Amino acid sequence: MAETFLSPIIEKLTELLIEEAHSLREVRREVEGLKNELEIIEPFLKDAEAKAEKGEVVDASKAWLRQIRKESDRIENVVDDYFYRVEQHRSQGGFLGPPRKVCHWIKALKRRYDIASEIRDIKVSLREIKDRGVGYGLRPLEQGSSSKPTNGERLDPRLGSLFMEEDEVVCIDAVSEELVKRLTEGESVRSVISLVGQGGIGKTTLARKVYEDEAVKAHFDCHAWITVSQSYDRKMLLRNIARRVRLPERIEEEFSMEELISPLRQFLQTKRYVVVFDDVWEKDIWETMKHALPNNDKGSRIIITTRNVDAVAFCNGNSCDLVKELQTWSMEMAWQLFCKKAFRNELEGRCPQELKQLSREILIKCQGLPLAISTIAGILSTREKIDLEWKRVLDNLNSEYDKTDIKKILSLSYVDLPHHLRCCFLYFGIFPEDYRIYDTKLYELWIAEGFVKARANKTPEEFAQEYLNELIQRNIVLFEKKYGISKECRVHDLMYEIILTNAGESSFCRTLKRHEPSIGEKSRRLSINGTTEDVLKTVGDSGTRSVFLFGMSELSKAFIVGLWKKCRLLKVLDFSNSPLDNLPKEVGNLSHLKYLSLRGTKVKILPKSIGKLRNLQTLDVCHTLVRELPIETYKLTKLRHLAAYSFDKQSEFGLDCYRGVRIPEGIGRLEDLQTLTRVEAYRGRDVGLAEELQKLTNLRSLSIIQVTAEMGKALGESIEKMNCLEQLTLTLINEHEVLDLRWISSPPPSLHWLQLNCRLQQLPDWIPKLYYLQVLDLKFSRLTDEPLKYLKGLPNLVFLRLHQTFDGEELHFEEGGFRKLKDLRLIKLEGLKAVKIDNGALPLLEKFEFGPSPLMKEMSFDIQYLTSLKALEIFDLPREFVLSLQPDGGPHYWKIQHIPSVKFFYKRSVGKSDVYKLGSSDLLQRLREHGR
Repeated sequence: MAETFLSPIIEKLTELLIEEAHSLREVRREVEGLKNELEIIEPFLKDAEAKAEKGEVVDASKAWLRQIRKESDRIENVVDDYFYRVEQHRSQGGFLGPPRKVCHWIKALKRRYDIASEIRDIKVSLREIKDRGVGYGLRPLEQGSSSKPTNGERLDPRLGSLFMEEDEVVCIDAVSEELVKRLTEGESVRSVISLVGQGGIGKTTLARKVYEDEAVKAHFDCHAWITVSQSYDRKMLLRNIARRVRLPERIEEEFSMEELISPLRQFLQTKRYVVVFDDVWEKDIWETMKHALPNNDKGSRIIITTRNVDAVAFCNGNSCDLVKELQTWSMEMAWQLFCKKAFRNELEGRCPQELKQLSREILIKCQGLPLAISTIAGILSTREKIDLEWKRVLDNLNSEYDKTDIKKILSLSYVDLPHHLRCCFLYFGIFPEDYRIYDTKLYELWIAEGFVKARANKTPEEFAQEYLNELIQRNIVLFEKKYGISKECRVHDLMYEIILTNAGESSFCRTLKRHEPSIGEKSRRLSINGTTEDVLKTVGDSGTRSVFLFGMSELSKAFIVGLWKKCRLLKVLDFSNSPLDNLPKEVGNLSHLKYLSLRGTKVKILPKSIGKLRNLQTLDVCHTLVRELPIETYKLTKLRHLAAYSFDKQSEFGLDCYRGVRIPEGIGRLEDLQTLTRVEAYRGRDVGLAEELQKLTNLRSLSIIQVTAEMGKALGESIEKMNCLEQLTLTLINEHEVLDLRWISSPPPSLHWLQLNCRLQQLPDWIPKLYYLQVLDLKFSRLTDEPLKYLKGLPNLVFLRLHQTFDGEELHFEEGGFRKLKDLRLIKLEGLKAVKIDNGALPLLEKFEFGPSPLMKEMSFDIQYLTSLKALEIFDLPREFVLSLQPDGGPHYWKIQHIPSVKFFYKRSVGKSDVYKLGSSDLLQRLREHGR
């Protein structure tokens, strides 16, 4: 049976019956009756939701839906409040004693709280609501969605995560190359590039592609991407620019416009900067921004994306400014994108003959807009490839949606979602527009909210991966790959508007902003943006379960504790990057809490009361001042994800060094842990930690610093037992100790991230056997045997960094090796004298970073065969270094246009280093000009 918003409530009543069966014996009949009543109502609810989606529901029926939702919230409050009171008494020692006394106490609690009376009252109310629904013409509806399961549900979710390719929404290579050239060449005066077009045509996608181009990144000193949207605050925009360009001066909340503009203008006066204003609506925004962004004659550039032609006319005044109006797609281009998306998992991306006519009729409705094409094709990718399913989609487009309104067309993607995916999709409405969130954080939040359950021998995280993969396949969630494996997710601004509309109507979440009315009625989820003013009055006793803070300038203890008192049934609490410097001990009263993030705050100490959070699943103290976890942490037996580290700017041991968090003995008690990142090994008890890790067989991600050589054998034995491990990072206490990893004979089969910051006697022979490995990062290994001959056959490796890894004289990339490698970094290989790259090696290489290597004499390869190369960085090499790009010894002559993906040459002093990047002219002449 397809789920509705009542399904979790029915599960909660089942939990109540199971957990408290003995103590609630007297009210068991009432609970079972309520559960049965909900199961009877659920088919009527499906009918009401189906009619609402088709626009067939009258106002009375909409009111009926709100009443059902209100009663379901009331049931959840009753059950959660009961469990809250039981947990509070337990934490105060109330259950210490004979079972008879415990049972007596629970019965007394039941009498005081009178849960049976509450349930009887709810049952009466539900029956009345059901009868009204029948009067409105609602009938039981049993059929579910016509969507079929996607590949993400049929396959191992790890495969989807590892090998799903990132599709571009629009084919914009030619236009983006033109814009990159416009940004990096031309006149030195500041100029404005305006991208104009209707919603869904690809303005933001194009701007993002250009903004993140390697050539653009290197060309400018400062970069800022600013999302404006219809509702904006000029001071907030200026503060955002200041943060993005890394203005050294502190920007205070109460600064006037002049106090914001003056230091920003002065700082940028000597910089070559690029600023993107995405989704501009008002023409007068430029009147403020032009004063903060000086025309400093250094080739600075500004990009504006807008649907408003008037805004363009107001911003563009110089002869060198450019207005680029994006056009809708031709039928030929639309057809290519449609087939690529609709048939991506079958039929080799080709439309079968019997569906061609229907497909073309559907395409006409999309009006040549890439976003509409991609979205409708995403819906069809989940349907059976038969004309009946295609015709249903076409009928919906014909009968229900105005062809001139793209948002109505896009709304079909939300209507088509099953209930469990709707909640996950609406969750993006909690975050500000254009907010980017990592996939792993989404999984943890969805699980904490109860959207994802473990079933069929799979973890909730695996199901969450499937959910996200389906949203991506439906083209309603966009993502970018980070570090080769992580997904950074966001939604299009038009999709964001659809999310806000539906989230408001269903009271899914509520947003509180300064000087703006709150969006939606009382809601389970609260997003507080920029201010705490009047928040406690607005919240009331709302039954809020999740609180998120964004853009806060101050946060008082009184507000925090007051919020917790009003929202004592919280499940999710996200303080990320807020001005929090102390976590009050009252946090221990939030016994329902499952997710707590203190990431990026100034918190130094976790209170002992944190041990009372017996339901906590995620604890994130990354980039805080926390240096040690209290021993009470080991009472958190349901903890699944523990992330605890910060960047150590003063460390002399290596690049990207992190400071971990010290943990007391007992980590082995947390047997549900899946993530344990950057904790410090026990000082003086090295083997003890390694042996305790043997109990953590469910770990997916493990990172330990301050490792010693003595841990080698015990650590190896523990790692061998972690069959689920996907990411492993080990950092030795110093770069001189040698870690022997030969104790690992059978590594975790699913490992796809491996980072070893330690000396090695030799490369472990199990590394070349890691079929799923995508990221390999070796630092300070000091190998004497050339490692590439062992690593070249790794079939899925996309990122390789060798930092002080090899002390030999030559590295040789042989033909046929590293077939999927995209990012190669050879750093500080001090004994290296030559690098050779055979034709046919590294066919997908996009970025190659090399240096310093003081003995380096020659690098030879035929650059014409590195057809995917976008950035070559060579730094800090001796003056006698020869870059030979034709290894047959012929004349050093070529034209860069032979490599269309490489866009420009750039030279800039970085400290004592010179950074060279390939470009659009004769490279040999350039190298001669700069002193080869």
